[in-house]
Amino acid sequence: MPIVGSCIVPHPPLILPEIGLGREACIEETTAAYREAALFIKKLAPETIVISSPHIVMYRNYFSISPGAGADGDMAYYGARQVKAHVDYDTQFVLAILEEAQKQQLPLGADGQKDKHLDHATIIPIRFVQEAFPQFKVVRISLSGLPLAMHYRVGECIQKAAEKLNKRIFYIASGDLSHKLRKNGPYGISKEGQEYERRIVNIMENANFGELLDFSDDFCEKAAECGHRSFVMMAGALDGKKVEPKLLSHQDVTGVGYGVGTYLVTGEDPERHFLKDWTAKKEKILMERIHKEDTYVHLARKSLINYLLCGEYLKRPDDLPKELTQNKLGVFVSLHENGELRGCIGTIEPITDCIADEIINNAVSAAVRDPRFPPVRMEELGMLEISVDVLEPAESISTLEELDPNIYGVIVSKGSKRGVLLPDLEGVETPEQQVSIAKQKAGISSLDWDVSLKRFKVTRHY
Repeated sequence: MPIVGSCIVPHPPLILPEIGLGREACIEETTAAYREAALFIKKLAPETIVISSPHIVMYRNYFSISPGAGADGDMAYYGARQVKAHVDYDTQFVLAILEEAQKQQLPLGADGQKDKHLDHATIIPIRFVQEAFPQFKVVRISLSGLPLAMHYRVGECIQKAAEKLNKRIFYIASGDLSHKLRKNGPYGISKEGQEYERRIVNIMENANFGELLDFSDDFCEKAAECGHRSFVMMAGALDGKKVEPKLLSHQDVTGVGYGVGTYLVTGEDPERHFLKDWTAKKEKILMERIHKEDTYVHLARKSLINYLLCGEYLKRPDDLPKELTQNKLGVFVSLHENGELRGCIGTIEPITDCIADEIINNAVSAAVRDPRFPPVRMEELGMLEISVDVLEPAESISTLEELDPNIYGVIVSKGSKRGVLLPDLEGVETPEQQVSIAKQKAGISSLDWDVSLKRFKVTRHY
């Protein structure tokens, strides 16, 4: 049983007396729970501890695992340079994880960590554990902007690597909960923050980790959570394992949620393959949606399937409506997976002979050429939600008052730089926001208003 247990812990710098200077008394319950978790780890005596941290450099489409033989760090940023930590990395285990990730075609590697010093979300749990149990090695891994399901799969790779090497592994998921729990807190309060706290504490208490996959990116952002992806990766490392959960503490006295929970692995449980079950549920929902897709979206999906199966573009079908074969307009194809953007590529003006060819080409580009994401894999096809936006010709405007982000998309240009934003996007509520995002996409300074503006309408197909 190589994965022997895991825990969820927060990382408030305040908890260290050298930084709290007496203020740590307000979270003494968390401190006591932390010490109990450290004794729990000591009892299990793991050879290696895996720590996932939200404060390692985070990439949108890449997981980074710390390279080298070891690392040092301190809390100088928080005014306590004297608080230091050192860890020795388990290089053998790192290689085993990388091998498993490569088999699964997951974008995980040992590159990209420009600052190899330990971050505070690693130092704080390491300090507590080392006080109780100093003899262990570490694997330190970052989170990413990729979907939650991919974090779960990275966790599964950690479990498989542990089983391959037959090592006793313990997993620490470092992460605070919501940062928006009190009006007088550092980040204020939000209803999403309070709902997140209620849901996540229930999950921690009952180890119903499958529910972690049901949180949308938008909800998590509004809740200002910190460790959710860390918790999901831990869930993947415990996939199929029977666990004994224990919620040791939960506090939100500072406006930030701090939870400590431990999970003892006691055997196998075929009912706890959460990603497999969640994927099957999502696929069923999506299949129902696919049956309702219109001709535009069905063509985009057919194009994707053909390219991923055969490696070539779909030949335009002969039975398409004339509106698709006789009209020429710009087209954007957007892909979403589990409610999260997975790719979006389009043409403002047509570059092919007809709308159908535009859809066929842009569907492939959205899947394999969007630089923000790794290429879509064949096994993801059943999870993809597809939308097709057909653009009307753009018209020049001179003021922001002529924009409405619910109705019009916008094109912002300056010289050779051009940024495009589609209309009716979640979270984009004002023309100022719309133009600002389009500028960012174009690489135009947010302070530069000497730009050309165009607006356009779209017909969106689901």
